[in-house]
Amino acid sequence: MTTTLWLTSAGIIVLLAMSFFFSGSETALTAASRARMHQLARNGDNRAVLVESLTREKERLIGALLLGNNIVNILASTLAASVLIAVFGEAGIAYATIAMTAAVVIFSEVLPKTLALMRPDSFALAVVPVVRVVVVFFAPVTLAVQAVVNSILRLFGLDATNASAISGHDEIRGTLDLLHSEGEVVKDDRDMLGGLLDLKDLVVSDVMVHRTQMTAFDVTRPVNELVRDVLDCAYTRMPLYENESDNIVGVLHAKDVLRALMDANGDTSQVDVRKIMTKPWFIPQSTPVQVQLSAFLKRHAHMALVLDEYGVLEGLVTLEDIIEEIVGDISDEHDEPDDEAVFGIHKNGDGSYDIDASIAIRDINRLLDWSLPDDTANTVAGIVITAAKLIPEPGHEVSAHGFRFLVLERDRQRVSKVRIVPLEAAKTS
Repeated sequence: MTTTLWLTSAGIIVLLAMSFFFSGSETALTAASRARMHQLARNGDNRAVLVESLTREKERLIGALLLGNNIVNILASTLAASVLIAVFGEAGIAYATIAMTAAVVIFSEVLPKTLALMRPDSFALAVVPVVRVVVVFFAPVTLAVQAVVNSILRLFGLDATNASAISGHDEIRGTLDLLHSEGEVVKDDRDMLGGLLDLKDLVVSDVMVHRTQMTAFDVTRPVNELVRDVLDCAYTRMPLYENESDNIVGVLHAKDVLRALMDANGDTSQVDVRKIMTKPWFIPQSTPVQVQLSAFLKRHAHMALVLDEYGVLEGLVTLEDIIEEIVGDISDEHDEPDDEAVFGIHKNGDGSYDIDASIAIRDINRLLDWSLPDDTANTVAGIVITAAKLIPEPGHEVSAHGFRFLVLERDRQRVSKVRIVPLEAAKTS
């Protein structure tokens, strides 16, 4: 081989190395963690700042890297063909095709991309200074190419500027589910972070205590009975109604009752409940949970009464109800031991579950890691009634959403207890 052929061969190796750089850089910069780059940039890492700047305009970045990669690959293939033709004659074209295909696939595609995917963040930080120069150098060409591409897309009624992107909430939720499936995030942590993300989609009617489950006292009852009920109650704040349960006139705090008893030397007849109760705070059921949480913090309040659009009492919501959407059920010293039965859920030996039908679907999904829909019903009873299209009697059975529901008990017109059987468990039993 002559000196020219040796120099040409050396040039092919250099071009393959440049192709290695372009392919690895493209993969690393697109796979690098945006969150980590942002954190490094905030800590003063100039290379991370460059990564953020380049990945913000991905079309320009990818265009420049692809342009450089194609130029060096085509040039390397052309030089390889000239070298092998000089050595083997016309058969060199076939040899060049085989040799360059193998070289490009192995050393310019698979190897650099594999290395980049192994350590995308460090790879991106290492190559970004050179990539920035490449992007600036090819900027006029990539802009022209992008203009041509956009024109072609518009011919088919497509607009590249309006490309849809996944929202930040959806991206975080997808990352959580992925990490949980890989075992890197435990279920409790996933549920807590997921509950925090869910707050933006909830209104107070989704988390409130329904009026049928509220603990409230009649303010017209004898004072000694009322005080005894307040002290026996597990809650510290009790709504007070006058004559009718929907007519809430105040909220009584157990600590205010104790202070009044102390001032009266224990004589309940001297306690004026109407003087120590506070004014009730009414809110519409359509109030977003995030708004209500901020309102609780701003007003230093812990309870609000929820009204529907007609001003009828629907239930009550507390600060604890909202916090439980994030951290799960909160138990104190007055609650029963923490197990599934406490939540109204009992697992049977055959894989079925006996469940209190008033439990919120969101709570069941959290506890049992199910995915029952809660867009049309808030409770298990709601799912059963919606599926049956009537208020079913005990023994009625319906199938919906991948589960079989058997009504066990009914309290007047309310479904009170249901047995739920996952259909997969039913097939194996």
